[in-house]
Amino acid sequence: MPGSKPLLAVLNGAMPPRPPVWLMRQAGRYLPEYRALRAEKGGFLALATDPQAAVEVTMQPIRRFGFDGAILFSDILMVPWALGQELTFGVGEGPRLAPALVEADPDTLTPDLTRLDPVYETVRRVAAMLPAETTFLGFAGSPWTVATYMVAGAGSKDQGGTRLLAYRDPARFAGIIDRVVDLTVEYLSRQIEAGVEAVQLFDSWAGSLSPAQFEAHVIQPNRAIVDRLRARHPGVPIIGFPKGAGAKLVDYAAGVAPDAIGLDETVDPAWANAVLPAGMPVQGNLDPLLLEAGGDALDTGVRRIIDALSGRPHVFNLGHGIGQHTPIAHVERLLAVLRN
Repeated sequence: MPGSKPLLAVLNGAMPPRPPVWLMRQAGRYLPEYRALRAEKGGFLALATDPQAAVEVTMQPIRRFGFDGAILFSDILMVPWALGQELTFGVGEGPRLAPALVEADPDTLTPDLTRLDPVYETVRRVAAMLPAETTFLGFAGSPWTVATYMVAGAGSKDQGGTRLLAYRDPARFAGIIDRVVDLTVEYLSRQIEAGVEAVQLFDSWAGSLSPAQFEAHVIQPNRAIVDRLRARHPGVPIIGFPKGAGAKLVDYAAGVAPDAIGLDETVDPAWANAVLPAGMPVQGNLDPLLLEAGGDALDTGVRRIIDALSGRPHVFNLGHGIGQHTPIAHVERLLAVLRN
């Protein structure tokens, strides 16, 4: 029940004495136990598609730190992989998708939705073993961010190729977005049915868009996902995280209407508190590099965020994913400040 799960309670509007906490990428490379398991499995995709291993990775930060939320160990590019693109993770290169849709016709892809089955099995197993007070979070990439990888075949500095395609051939690009929306709704719905209690939509590249493109490629597709998920699973909180949105956070909150909104580290939390809808839960927004730096500056930064957001429901988190070089002692210090 939400009352026994602090994070879930906050996503439903509660304001406990201290904010619950989880960290984006909390199951990852800064943990020696994760690095050992990934080396054993031989790569990220092998790890993410092995339910036994993915369960272990999901649980590692819960055992070590006792976070209030466990985030499913997976990747935002599982959706394009299921849509028929081939997915690889090269050493030091980041993920790659083939064929890149900047030239290839998406109609030539052969979807294989069974590629997502290991994810649902991972969810079922984690849900059965989490501590009673821990909220289980599922996630997916938002359509714009996922589409940037699908079109370019890899990450890019400014998403220029995808933005250009969206301008030059809006109908073709809309077809790609529609495919992602449809499968994302199904993907998150299946995660919820398997046991996650809230979901997050990651729009990591939302900050690269003009206001008109932001409306078309961020607000409208995410609103479609939110509306369709709510119709299937009323009461399951949805967190929207449009990284880099800046002042467009106001439009995102109104247009997408998520249950909670994530703030990246560039957002002044006092400003966000002043302009976002009253009572809307917020999540964030410590700079991951400040966590890596540690020291008194970390303590000050944590308290500044808590003070700025003390008047509304608040889930403490980073402004993006935890860095791989972050000392474990700094995470422990962060938790000590929050819990004291």
